Amino acid sequence: MIITIIVAVLMAIMGVLILIGKGDNLIAGYNTASEEERAKYNIKRLRYLIGGFLVVFAPTMVILLGQETMAAAGYFMALTMVMCIVVIFLANTWAKKKG
Repeated sequence: MIITIIVAVLMAIMGVLILIGKGDNLIAGYNTASEEERAKYNIKRLRYLIGGFLVVFAPTMVILLGQETMAAAGYFMALTMVMCIVVIFLANTWAKKKG
């Protein structure tokens, strides 16, 4: 449980850093992309999406994994997969610049 809380706190801190604009290098793929690849994305939307995901996901992780039951672990894995698919989809549609 202690490790879960530590990981959740770190995720929340990273999410806040991304949301306030100080953690662009924490966004996987964006930090290693070329300038022309970075120009394809609306960084404000990408920050909102990734930072918001981390801030929302951190307490969810503590709540579900804190129960220490197999059912809660299953719900956590299913929720994680769904949220990751949604974030990937939105990062490649909503967070991209038009044209």
